Amino acid sequence: MHTGEKRSVRLYFLDFENWTVNMPDIIEGEKQDGSDAHKIYAERPDNVIKGFALGEEINLADYLGDILPAMPLNMLDLKTEVSAIIQSPLTFSVDGEPSDYAEIEGTPDTTTATKDADVLEQILYIPKNLISHPMTGAALLPDNALYVAIEDRGLFSSFSNAYNSYTEAKVSAFAEDGIEVLTLNENYSFKSLSSYSDKVEAIGYVLVVVFLLVTALVVLSTMTRLLDEERSQIACLKTLGYSSTGIISKYLLFALIATGIGGFGAYFVGIGLAYFLYVVFNYSFDMPPMSSHVVLLFYLLTFILIVLATLAATAISGYKMTEDRPANLLRPKPPKAGKKVILERIPVLWNRLSFKYKSTLRNVLRYKSRFFMTVIAVAFSTALVMAGLGLVDMCLFQDFGSGAILGIASVIVVFAGLLTAVVIYTLTNINISERNREIATLMVLGYHDKEVTGYIYREVLINSLIGIIVGYPLSALLMWVVFRTMGIGSVGEVSWFMWLIAPVIVMLFTGFVMLILIRKIIKVDMNESLKAIE
Repeated sequence: MHTGEKRSVRLYFLDFENWTVNMPDIIEGEKQDGSDAHKIYAERPDNVIKGFALGEEINLADYLGDILPAMPLNMLDLKTEVSAIIQSPLTFSVDGEPSDYAEIEGTPDTTTATKDADVLEQILYIPKNLISHPMTGAALLPDNALYVAIEDRGLFSSFSNAYNSYTEAKVSAFAEDGIEVLTLNENYSFKSLSSYSDKVEAIGYVLVVVFLLVTALVVLSTMTRLLDEERSQIACLKTLGYSSTGIISKYLLFALIATGIGGFGAYFVGIGLAYFLYVVFNYSFDMPPMSSHVVLLFYLLTFILIVLATLAATAISGYKMTEDRPANLLRPKPPKAGKKVILERIPVLWNRLSFKYKSTLRNVLRYKSRFFMTVIAVAFSTALVMAGLGLVDMCLFQDFGSGAILGIASVIVVFAGLLTAVVIYTLTNINISERNREIATLMVLGYHDKEVTGYIYREVLINSLIGIIVGYPLSALLMWVVFRTMGIGSVGEVSWFMWLIAPVIVMLFTGFVMLILIRKIIKVDMNESLKAIE
């Protein structure tokens, strides 16, 4: 290797004819069989490697003076030509493989590499028979390195734990003989890609639990509402002699079919997201074509958990209702009585509120189950959005991470927002359906559409704001878990404005749902809703 102030050229002497391990991809030019020793390969240029042009003539004597001082280089024909531009399979990073890097605030696999002044600029691959003694023909290779292939490369993936276990054993064996062994783990780009993959996997493990909890909450509220709407049918079935188990099995089958259809569609959504993340990885790494093989274990585990949560919620709600007498089930479910709220004990504040705000505050705590469901769901959604924004902040403003981390962070923010919309839509839709008579009464009394929608939406906004407030400490906890799992960042390093963006995103999705449901409120049929039910 010839080294100058700003120049470094690395030479690899290989047996082109029997080159079978770590074969490169030819980007430009033609493949050589090694018969012409003066035809060489050059590594593709990137942010680290300057590279050579296809067809460029190179005199290797310019680089071998310090390596073969005992050999008069003028006796060797070292004039070569670049016949192909190639990409090494050992280099994954789009930005290139630094020849040297220093650790910054941790291990190399969790930090950004920094190059010293001796920057690697060019790599050449040369047939080994080019360098030989002009008299004896003996090889004059400056250094000897061996590529050793495992006996069966189909046994495991290079990114698997099995590969690490295998190489560790071999490295230990060679080390006893004083031989230095370099595995794929010594490649910066390989280590970086493995590190980011592990971090994406860790994020998935943490966040899937939160998504499952919120999903179970939505399912519980939906199935509870479905059973409430079919109280009269359940009463008729009980009168006809059906057992509670027989009645509930009907709803369990409905829940199972609905969940199955949703799970089937979710499989393809998940595959689409996997392709998206793979594309995002390609912005930072030279990835091979995505494998068509899909590991179904995690999908099946998640699907089974959701099915079990759905069936459990349906069974609990169903058995509670079927234990009631048919006569009670035939009557509509009576609205809950209003109760005094804590603010009423503070006359200075309570007396200053108008009637509509007093009514709203009473209704917020009048339906406690819906209140707590909304608050918990919005709190978890806020935490998910904040976790995604925290990762975005780490990548963009704290100079950490890659496109892969940024991509998954964006997915988290979008899906957390959509989850918020689903929760708000479900609970608000149930709220409107349960209070049709109340809404119709307001219309009969002369309330305008704006006033009627405000009557419902003020409660939604209050519940959402309380959920966001509760979500802040939950966000800090979730981010702490995510950062600790990934081994980077801290809650204190997240930019202050991210804490303001999270509630805005949640409220935007909430506002979108409110716009969708306006029509359902103002189109309530007053005649049907106010009919006496005996």
